[in-house]
Amino acid sequence: MPLTALLEQGLSELGLSADPGQRRRLLHFVELLRKWNRVYNLTAIEDPRESVQLHLLDSLSVAPYLHGERVLDVGTGAGLPGIPLAIVQPERRFVLLDCNAKKIRFVHQVVIELGLSNVAPVQARVESFSDATGFDCVLARAYAALAEIWADASPLLKAGGAVLALKGRRPEAELGALPAGIAVGIHRLRVPGVDAERHLAELRATGQDS
Repeated sequence: MPLTALLEQGLSELGLSADPGQRRRLLHFVELLRKWNRVYNLTAIEDPRESVQLHLLDSLSVAPYLHGERVLDVGTGAGLPGIPLAIVQPERRFVLLDCNAKKIRFVHQVVIELGLSNVAPVQARVESFSDATGFDCVLARAYAALAEIWADASPLLKAGGAVLALKGRRPEAELGALPAGIAVGIHRLRVPGVDAERHLAELRATGQDS
């Protein structure tokens, strides 16, 4: 199956719409990943079909859970899941954060080549990053346990905002280690063409003391 058809089928299974320009940008992103990976070692995935499934569709499976205007992607690496989400949700503004200079240089290049005016790459560690406005959502792609992710990301949230942490298997042990005062929702994600388990942990402050 051609990559275009694989992407279209995956988007349909996820219940997402993307216009022809957005689909072209998504596939161009896969091409840029393959091209820059030779020098920057961005990902272990080299096959374009696997990249569509494990990079694009895996990232886009989170799209229904985003809300508000401002989204922070912590530990974005090569721009995942932030770049695919920014392409299909141009109404939101994304800050892509990573401490790795090479990876942020790559994300800068992607932003330029794809003309993404709603993406701002930032090189910084989340512990030292500050933002006066705050974010409606903070995305974290399983870079740490949930308690650590919450400690790092929750100060960056607006009132009513959520931390969205992407995980593989349901993180039962990590849920038990969370402090009090956090409302937790666990969503099972189904990624087209991917058999491995995927879950999204949605964390919000309840207003009680933690």
